Amino acid sequence: MIICEKARGIYDDLKVKQAAERVGTSMPAKIFKASCGWLDNFRKRIGIHSVVRHGEAASSGLKAAADYVKTFASAFAEQGYTPQQLFNCDETGFFWKKMPRRTFLPAEEKRLPNHKPTKDRLTLGLRTNASGDCKVEPLLVNHSEYPRAFKIKRILKEKLQVVQRANAKNRVTWHFFTVWVNLCFGLAVKKYLAEKSLSMKCLLGLDNASCHPPGLEEDLLDEYRFIKILYLPPNTTPLLWPMDQQEISSFKKLYMKHLLKMCFDGTDNTNLTLREFWKEHFNIVHC
Repeated sequence: MIICEKARGIYDDLKVKQAAERVGTSMPAKIFKASCGWLDNFRKRIGIHSVVRHGEAASSGLKAAADYVKTFASAFAEQGYTPQQLFNCDETGFFWKKMPRRTFLPAEEKRLPNHKPTKDRLTLGLRTNASGDCKVEPLLVNHSEYPRAFKIKRILKEKLQVVQRANAKNRVTWHFFTVWVNLCFGLAVKKYLAEKSLSMKCLLGLDNASCHPPGLEEDLLDEYRFIKILYLPPNTTPLLWPMDQQEISSFKKLYMKHLLKMCFDGTDNTNLTLREFWKEHFNIVHC
């Protein structure tokens, strides 16, 4: 509506200007309505398209990122790192029971009955190297140290495929992160470099989140002193780090794919509805 109103204003100004230039000549009366159809055709002709504004990326420092790329490239080459030795990690909020917002309905149904989305949230930390062949166990933070489903299924945290920690806010703290680097990341990277016959050195890229302590290198165990920490300039992470561009989003899409397949398998040839399966047969253990 605002764009159409502005277009009508520009048209009126142009009409007044043309009238002043053509004094004494008759001009045909034209009506410009700036309708929705005109706006759609205008967008198609000019090539204007709609995008989603991401809060973090929108505030990123483009110039700082461009300058840092040059600095990083020279330092990377001088110190002799390879893509296998360059690691990136980042944390993300993870709604593990979230369903897609959109779905398909048959023609006779006009709308979908209201369903309140679940708010079960975890914080998940993902880590991998630039070559993509060393994926370290994720760090997962839940609000409960031993969820009820763990006790029912007799699950041992040590047997999980993630490093699980817990606090009331589901947040990664500097203590959790430091312990994870010493007990999981350092051991996995050291084993990986030895198997690949690479020199024992590693560059771990971090953003400036509060869970990434500035003096992390000083808190490393002596056997993991080969790990060097690289902190990015403020507001540049979404532009530079792959985790903030497609790594995390790709992971969530794959998780959703497997989750929906599990729903289909659980309701196929049974009397369970999707809602019943969701409530009674899917819990944090399956996640």
